[in-house]
Order: sequence, then structure tokens, then C-alpha cells
Amino acid sequence: MRSVLVMLTMIAGAAHLAAEGTQERLNDAATLFTEIMATPDRSIPQDLLRKASCIVLVPGVKRAAFVFGGKYGRGFVLCRNSSGTGWGSPGAVRVEGGSFGFQIGVSSTDVVLLVMNQKGMQKLLKSKFTLGGDATVAAGPVGRDTSAETDALMSAEILSWSRSKGLFAGIALTGATLRNDIDENEAMYGKRWTNKEIVDGSPAPPKDAAALLKELNRYSMKKG
Repeated sequence: MRSVLVMLTMIAGAAHLAAEGTQERLNDAATLFTEIMATPDRSIPQDLLRKASCIVLVPGVKRAAFVFGGKYGRGFVLCRNSSGTGWGSPGAVRVEGGSFGFQIGVSSTDVVLLVMNQKGMQKLLKSKFTLGGDATVAAGPVGRDTSAETDALMSAEILSWSRSKGLFAGIALTGATLRNDIDENEAMYGKRWTNKEIVDGSPAPPKDAAALLKELNRYSMKKG
């Protein structure tokens, strides 16, 4: 009986630590988006945010010192809700590999992706897909009022940006693989849902995502 109680205590402790990590990552994603949008001349154009079907926020993509040339990160994807005016509940993603525009001496880079149409959204919600392979990607423009009417931007399914050492810029992020983070989804919802199940099922968002949703809606709310 004692050994069973010890085991249950260990499991509960691990779950608590996982939940704490999820809360911190959601807060980091909200902070990342807020900081980017707080500088009007170096932010994501708001007209693009309003047109986007989904957004991916990955705070702190890191170099993996134990893997030659490896990179990894954990973040969240949010897609438009059923009315199309606001944002739905977050799903979790793991990002691996790819060229993230690391500067010399920089070991961590923030990444933001905008999925601009339903075709790109369907690819994003697969269990695994590769930027530049399964979906076309282009460097996103910078500046809240910047015009985005160029051939490259109009045809791209996904626009991408990175931030290193405080510098935020568009980057043609290619070769990166995005996977569903089922463990993180379980920590948020208590179910081992895929991101497609979260988007299609529209569950109530976890309370820790409130700040992120508030900031997203603040800058990119569509008129109904």
C-alpha cells in the first residue's frame, strides 16, 4: 500500500510540474506577441493578422548542443474560431530543425508564423508537416501599416518572422518540421487531443491562455 501511495504521489508531482511548464510557455507566448506588437514600426502588419487563418508562436527556439546543427522549440498554434472573428483555443506544437536565422552567439530565437488561408491551415493541423516542403513559406513584412500586396506574400500559405537579440524581422523559414505536442495538449485539456481535434472541437480554452487570447484579439479582431 505504501509503495502504491508513493507512486501516486510521484505521478501527481510530475503532472503538476508539467502543468507549471505549460503555464509558463503560454505566458511566454503572450509576452512574445505583446512585445512584438508594442513597437508599431517593427511589428507584424495588423492587416495580415486580421486576414490570417492561424498563428503559431514559439518563444525561444534553441540550439540543441547535443545534436550537431539541431534546433528545437515548443509553442502553440491558434486558429480562428467558428465565427471567424476571434481566436479559438490553443493547440501545442513542437518545432524541430530548419533555418531559424540564428545570429552568431545567439542560442535562442523566437519564431512567429501566420497561416494565411484554409489550405495552409489544413496542412498545419496534420500530425507533422515541413515548412517549404509541405507548405509554401515566405518572409513576412515588418511594420504595422506595411503593405503586403506583393506576389510572394499573396501566394505564400505561411509567412514567418524571427526575433533574436531584440531584432524582429521576416525570414523565409524553411526545412523546419512542426509536430503536434500531444503531451502538452493533455496538460492543457486533460485529453490526448491532436491540434485538429482541438480546432474542430472548440473546447473551452485553458485559463492560463487568457492573456494570450486577450492580446491576439486586441490586435487582430475581425468585424463580424
